[in-house]
Amino acid sequence: MSLYKRPTSRYWWAKITLPGGGRVCRSSGTANRKEAQEWLDRLRADLWRVHRLGERPTHTWQDAVVRWCEEKAHKATTHEDRVKFQWLDARLRGRLLHTITRDEIQAIGKAKEASRPTANRYLALVRAVLRQAAGPWRWIDKAPAVTLYPEAKRRVRWLSKEEVTRLLNALPPHQKQLARFALATGLRQANVLRLRVGSRSRWQHGVG
Repeated sequence: MSLYKRPTSRYWWAKITLPGGGRVCRSSGTANRKEAQEWLDRLRADLWRVHRLGERPTHTWQDAVVRWCEEKAHKATTHEDRVKFQWLDARLRGRLLHTITRDEIQAIGKAKEASRPTANRYLALVRAVLRQAAGPWRWIDKAPAVTLYPEAKRRVRWLSKEEVTRLLNALPPHQKQLARFALATGLRQANVLRLRVGSRSRWQHGVG
């Protein structure tokens, strides 16, 4: 296996010999030569493990991401999943699903541990994809066990009318409408900011 570039692609590619003797061409997903070599080295190690464990169909992390995004396209959180997958790509790119270990997944949580809730969202997504691969897709025999970080229990409290009034009065004009809409709908800030102008006519009078 060696790296090469196609005239129509900016990424490095490799011709890969599978355990059963077949050959496929796969993109490394990166234009960086060093990163592509690291990807290829991991892939060689994975294929060696496939040979040692016995011949089986091989599916990569990218294969799982593509299928997940296709099947979950109806989800309201699809955009958030794609953002997480972009970050995860540097850590799982090119990996054969059945060679991804629990320790590697937990290390991803540590790398993303800016806060425990944030790390848990990434760990939960990886866990969900691998469970899907082990369940309905039947791509792997078993999904690794993934442990989420314990999170502090938060008390849920609704603002009173007086608190809402004080909050809106304290905000500058350009933030007041956004806050009023968020309070009325229960949407998070990120969801409100991603609303498109085309939908304004359905709610603008109720917000003002």
